[in-house]
Amino acid sequence: MLQSTAKRQQLQSSKEQAFVLWFEEVGIADIPLVGGKNASLGEMIQQLTPKGINVPMGFATTAHAYRYFIEQAGLQEQLRSLFADLDVEDVNNLRQRGKQARALILNTPFPSELASAIADAYLQLCQKYGDTSASLCDRLAPEYRESCQRSSGETDVAVRSSATAEDLPDASFAGQQETYLNVHGVQAVLEACHKCFASLFTDRAISYRTIKGFDHFNIALSVGVQKMVRSDLAASGVMFSIDTETGFKNAALITAAYGLGENVVQGAVNPDEYFVFKPTLQQGFRPILEKRLGSKEIKMVYDVGGSKLTKNVTVPESERVKYALTDDEVLILAQWTCIIEDHYSAVRGVYTPMDIEWAKDGLTGELFIVQARPETVQSQKSTNTIKSYQLVGAHSNAPVLARGRAVGEAIGTGKARVILDVHKLDTFQPGEVLVTYKTDPDWEPIMKKASAIVTNQGGRTCHAAIIAREMGIPAIVGTGNAIAQLKTGQEVTISCAEGEEGRVYEGILPYEVKEVALENLPRTRTQILMNVGNPSEAFSLAAIPNDGVGLARLEFIIANHIKVHPLALIHFDKLEDEDAKNQIALLTQLYEDKPSYFVDRLAQGIATIAAAFYPKSVVVRLSDFKSNEYANLLGGKQFEPDEENPMIGWRGASRYYDEKYREGFALECQALKRVRDEMGLTNVIPMVPFCRTPAEGRKVMAEMEKYGLKRGENGLQVYVMCEIPNNVILAKQFSEVFDGFSIGSNDLTQLTLGLDRDSGLVAHLFDERNEGVKEMVQMAIAKAKENQRKIGICGQAPSDYPEFARFLVEQGIDSISLNPDSVLKTLLEVAAVEGVFTH
Repeated sequence: MLQSTAKRQQLQSSKEQAFVLWFEEVGIADIPLVGGKNASLGEMIQQLTPKGINVPMGFATTAHAYRYFIEQAGLQEQLRSLFADLDVEDVNNLRQRGKQARALILNTPFPSELASAIADAYLQLCQKYGDTSASLCDRLAPEYRESCQRSSGETDVAVRSSATAEDLPDASFAGQQETYLNVHGVQAVLEACHKCFASLFTDRAISYRTIKGFDHFNIALSVGVQKMVRSDLAASGVMFSIDTETGFKNAALITAAYGLGENVVQGAVNPDEYFVFKPTLQQGFRPILEKRLGSKEIKMVYDVGGSKLTKNVTVPESERVKYALTDDEVLILAQWTCIIEDHYSAVRGVYTPMDIEWAKDGLTGELFIVQARPETVQSQKSTNTIKSYQLVGAHSNAPVLARGRAVGEAIGTGKARVILDVHKLDTFQPGEVLVTYKTDPDWEPIMKKASAIVTNQGGRTCHAAIIAREMGIPAIVGTGNAIAQLKTGQEVTISCAEGEEGRVYEGILPYEVKEVALENLPRTRTQILMNVGNPSEAFSLAAIPNDGVGLARLEFIIANHIKVHPLALIHFDKLEDEDAKNQIALLTQLYEDKPSYFVDRLAQGIATIAAAFYPKSVVVRLSDFKSNEYANLLGGKQFEPDEENPMIGWRGASRYYDEKYREGFALECQALKRVRDEMGLTNVIPMVPFCRTPAEGRKVMAEMEKYGLKRGENGLQVYVMCEIPNNVILAKQFSEVFDGFSIGSNDLTQLTLGLDRDSGLVAHLFDERNEGVKEMVQMAIAKAKENQRKIGICGQAPSDYPEFARFLVEQGIDSISLNPDSVLKTLLEVAAVEGVFTH
């Protein structure tokens, strides 16, 4: 045992004195030796390669190598003297000190023994990859073959900085130092390593360390030299094992664009985005919750025969309108994300969501992981409170100047400052809204002073997004037109509080911030459910204490995410409205089979809501548009009748089995089948609206069975809306067809009182608290109980009237489904009625 301990100590001492260590020689415990990035690469090669994760090989210069260089040249005292009057708040002072520090390092040559160690390691890497590279060169197009043949002897590598204070759980240090791609040849590798050493003193790194409280001279710089993945011939991107905006833990976010990954990281392109649900993925299902096509206008490739290492080229239009990854590749990357997250969580002994860079090799078709670090924003947030932002007043009338991807859920206001050149950063004033094409780490000294950030380019994993989250300020990325629309000095409001779309409003709009403590909330016998329509809000809403979803409306998904009448897709070639036909063609350009567009988008919307609340029940009401509302969908007028009173006409169940619509309903069934069987989200309970008779209910069930939705199979339950007096009167007979009831108080009130709730002339008579309506509700609850059927309510009444919620609890209702903003208030009301007190 003593001998074993001595041997380990000797090995550790040897590693500490080495100039170069191979990735497979280091692990996550070696951050002090090779920095966070390189230690993580070594950890994955050692521990995760056996689990099927591909990581390119390479080596790292050590912290000892950096310190040896600094000490041999006597640079530390010169640097300390240089930083004696450093002021990171003064952009010009920071810029001058950074430039002088980098010049000191670059003008000092490497000691010969350090240069030899790096050169020897690089040549060994060339030997390891040379034969493989040479055999692949013939697969390339002629314009790439020359560079491939050259690099088969001089292996192309990525040279990346890796600081010893980096990728920590509470400080990402993302992009603080430099990276060089497509480096080949001993001299070029040595030059890149030298530049990486100097990049420890980039302006942004100096500023970031000062803000985070790190001593400049306690940190060393390691350099990773890693075999390049030829993603310039394929695609690359960034992925997170957590939702970057809400902190939802069960979804992996993957972004992808063509070419080398720097454009995605820097926000130079708007990438494709994919969400995958981790729990059922790990059970063997295929739960891609969302696919969002990015514009991907440019890609970074090798500069073959040019003067630079890499260059950006335009992506052909035909490629932009395709996804950069196949579904199978998305699922492989998501699986790897889960494996990486689980491993690092186990190593650190605490849940550790991860920020990961991946690349696809265009020669071999293989996927690789090229970096992995802890996520540093959502994982640090308190889970004991919910903070929400909301615009107040008549903001709906304020002009929207630009729209893009919302980063975070906050609101910021201020005067816009449009800056297009990094050399103009000194014009920025604290509290302004930064508006630019994209940011990179050089912009960080002013980003921390901004009230908000708006960029023309970038996706949710770009530099601007990551830094905005870390600094807790709202950002809108990928607007496309913010620079053209906003002017310096213009007062604006940046809202990320309205779902996934961020909006730049003209003027300073009032808003409020609410913070709700989640500790010591009571648990009630009556289930408190939520009404959810918008899938993009589902992850954030799921953080509110709840027992599931009592009403997920398909109408929102169809009207806002699909926009097309289902029959217009099925009969696309017969459409008479040419304008509608052109719009539909544009929306469905990725689909040869037009109806598949409807099934895909609907399945993704349902699945996102179901995943957010999994494994709690999510009751999905089948489409309940009226004929006039269906007619407003693209191509809808051709397929819809003109009804005098559509509120009590051809809606709900009566459409599903009708020859004039049943093939449209079939698309809904196919979407539900996919969500439950292919994605594994069996917590979805379909609910049939406006079902007038038990016989009609059986016809609907027969239609659903045609598409594999058979009640009782794979745990399938089917509910029915209780919103017609006949549903109450014949509750026993409806109980033979359905597994549960959900009272729709809006329709039940209008049909009990005999009024059209769309008519302003009789609107004053509409009141769910009417004695007749309450008696119908009381009867419905009692009859459902008699027949051992679940019964809840999903109508507006308990959200609006606390006394109505009390009445429902007193009647013994099983669940109350509420609008999100009423959940906590009603929960406390219900607890008081039940006599339940906080813990």
